Amino acid sequence: MATLRLHASLDEIPAAAWDALHDGRNPFVSHAFLHGLEQTGCLRPRWGWSPLHAALWDGARLLAAAPAYLKGNSHGEFVFDHAWANAWHRHGLDYYPKWLVAVPYTPVSGPRLLASDADARRWLCQAMAEETRRRGLSSLHVNFLSETEDRDVPADWLARLDVQFHWRNPEHGGAPRWRDFGDFLAALTHKRRKNIRAERAAVTRAGIGFRVVHGGEASEADLAAMHAFYCRTFMHKGNSPALTLDFFRHLARAMPQALVLILAERADRTVAGALCLRGGGTLYGRYWGSDIDLPGLHFETCYYQGIDYCLREGLTVFEPGAQGEHKIARGFLPVPTRSRHYVAHPAFAEALADWCRQERAATQAYLTAAMRHTPYRDDPAHPAAVA
Repeated sequence: MATLRLHASLDEIPAAAWDALHDGRNPFVSHAFLHGLEQTGCLRPRWGWSPLHAALWDGARLLAAAPAYLKGNSHGEFVFDHAWANAWHRHGLDYYPKWLVAVPYTPVSGPRLLASDADARRWLCQAMAEETRRRGLSSLHVNFLSETEDRDVPADWLARLDVQFHWRNPEHGGAPRWRDFGDFLAALTHKRRKNIRAERAAVTRAGIGFRVVHGGEASEADLAAMHAFYCRTFMHKGNSPALTLDFFRHLARAMPQALVLILAERADRTVAGALCLRGGGTLYGRYWGSDIDLPGLHFETCYYQGIDYCLREGLTVFEPGAQGEHKIARGFLPVPTRSRHYVAHPAFAEALADWCRQERAATQAYLTAAMRHTPYRDDPAHPAAVA
């Protein structure tokens, strides 16, 4: 008989058992990544994150699990539900704490309901919904889940859509079509091709060069510089940087092949950087920062160098992060992201169902409209295929 157990730390779940529940292609759901967040001071209750992982056990065998957290606010989630929280409060009810299945601070789609099979995933959903009611929580949320998992979630869980912008190297004859950056540029309209060349040339004229460092090659100075850039960007936007330098060190040590640093240099000094992770044919752009104010440096560091890296390494997808319509002109096309939500209060669930239907329709209309601005030439030899 399968039993749901709740774990206040991933220390309580063997790494091998956890990682056996996913295919290893998405680095963010690995035990090493999630446990590293806990062990290096990135998750703090005063910031609203208290680990409460769900695990479905059959004796000593782990059947399914989810990285889950009791949330005292909605910060660091990227699926915005502040309007929901306000509605609860207006009715004199507590929205927080809520229960969230997610990778903290990471708007990347991928596995969330880790399971040995679809039946175990459905059992996990049912058990978590029952636990949500038993604890008197307002709701249970699963953010940025995969399309496959979405099909296994109970039909009465509310569905939300959002849009991100991803780069893909389309296949031709079973192989990636574009071999290098020139091939990619040739697929774009003349205007977009000209603009990208101009942006790249301006960075080169400014004396900027680039160095790509994988985690196993990263020095202490490289990691410290990247962390300083990350902190500077967050503080410039008035936000608190949650990730610690120890976490960056942990990634380099525990996930050396997954961590990719793109470091911009001028006159032998590192002046900007982007932190990425890779896995399963995909490059994930996560954080960036700079010591200098130079037009085009952000686009070069965060987008063009990443595309170059994918083309060299044979990666076919580049996800540079959430939001940003400006990415369309640089070859990134809109794709949907998904989240599902179990609302324990029947009246609120009914009211929010209509709200979600309207939101999905508006999001789908936006996605369709955004696709009309594709930067790719109207040429069937260069299909801008989006999954």
